Amino acid sequence: MDWTDISAEVGIKDIDEAAAIANMTVPYGIYIEDYSQLEDEVMEIARIDLIDEDLLKKDRDVAKIHIYIPAEDNIGEAVSFLRERLTAAGIRHTIDLTGVREDDWRNNWRQYFKPTPVGERLLINPSWYTDTDPEGRAVLNIDPGMAFGTGKHETTRLCLETLERYVRGGESVLDVGCGSGILGIAAVLLGAASAYGVDIDETAVRTANENAVVNHVDGRFIAEAGDLVGRVQGKFDIIVANIVADAIIALSASIKAFMKPDSVYIVSGIIDSRADDVKNAVGDSFEVVQEITMGGWYCFVLKAKG
Repeated sequence: MDWTDISAEVGIKDIDEAAAIANMTVPYGIYIEDYSQLEDEVMEIARIDLIDEDLLKKDRDVAKIHIYIPAEDNIGEAVSFLRERLTAAGIRHTIDLTGVREDDWRNNWRQYFKPTPVGERLLINPSWYTDTDPEGRAVLNIDPGMAFGTGKHETTRLCLETLERYVRGGESVLDVGCGSGILGIAAVLLGAASAYGVDIDETAVRTANENAVVNHVDGRFIAEAGDLVGRVQGKFDIIVANIVADAIIALSASIKAFMKPDSVYIVSGIIDSRADDVKNAVGDSFEVVQEITMGGWYCFVLKAKG
């Protein structure tokens, strides 16, 4: 199998948060180059103080996070997700790719992206498949381009299956960090009256609106560039955020302003090691009414207290 090495260089102080973001792009772990404690670690592990000169020259103020993406995955989706989420977290970074040309990673993954049933009522269909038999399912045609959201990642599937349970018809939906628009568009196809997506990445917003047109819901779904507080107005029946644990924790202080009394708040992008952190952080304001897991990832359905 061919692999591409995506490396994100960040400051040492940001390594934990950046690693949590990077972990969401792949289900099988990441590799971190961190030389900030080189001498101490070598002495502890090897019991020697002789270290290669090239290692001693490494920058101690930065670390590199390596993510390995197989050829059948959308590398552009992973790069876009990293850039967007690291920027949203205020983490200065540089991203490099090793092992593949840009022309290749823009398109080669498509041969592996096939129509996929999700839950009981949805079929995720790559937009270039024009003769798919939906077998009674609502067809969501998606071309993620350079935006996160094909439906292959566990967190996206968790959100889609949870939306299917809570969209009963006529709801207003807010998708925070909408990426390709997959969740907002799915909500409309499942019966929501309208969906609004917001994302700080203008490329993602453009892709989301293009996907809305492809699915003939552009009058009922719209995405705009900006952050939650600066861009969004009104209150919604369902809010969904497939982001990362730290961002969900940060949003907990402001999200209630956009919820109706009986609204549900669906959050995912939470790796198992951070699940308790999220529950503890939102516990004063929200009740966890449902908890779903898949492949080491968590999705919580929250309702506001009080």
